[in-house]
Amino acid sequence: MSGAAKGKMSIAAINGLDQTHFVAALGSVFEHSPWVAEAAWEGRPYPTAAALHEAMMDAVRRSPRERLIAFLRSHPDLGTRLSVTPYSASEQALAGLDRLTPEEYDLFSALNKTYVDRFGFPFILAVKGKFKDEILEAMQARVNNDPELELAEAVAQIGRITGFRLYGLVADE
Repeated sequence: MSGAAKGKMSIAAINGLDQTHFVAALGSVFEHSPWVAEAAWEGRPYPTAAALHEAMMDAVRRSPRERLIAFLRSHPDLGTRLSVTPYSASEQALAGLDRLTPEEYDLFSALNKTYVDRFGFPFILAVKGKFKDEILEAMQARVNNDPELELAEAVAQIGRITGFRLYGLVADE
């Protein structure tokens, strides 16, 4: 695989893709938002996966506010029993959110509702390496944030989530 880690595409291979294949390979990294990969395609070639990720995050950060809020709204509630993308399902399962007791589920649901009512988008947290108690604590703390601070925090968390996802797909070699 010409130096790329097993199962990953090299950054050189990613850079060589036409727009359709580039978006097919990377479009799901940002939840239900292939437009992020479409925007990043224009900036090829990227020297590293980190540079590619930064370009993708720049596309998100440069978005008009309405598009940014719609993008955030495309993310699932944490602990939901509704259908989620394979990425979200795997990430939430590793954190134990797929095994909530009925009481925990009710608490997560209530906090999710309060959060959405306050900010207009779901609570977003990079759950990799976290457990349900840590996630619950973060929800309880952040639901009281200033709306602009919370918007910035949600985008920062998107950066962490998508960084984990992208680095799982793309190797620098």
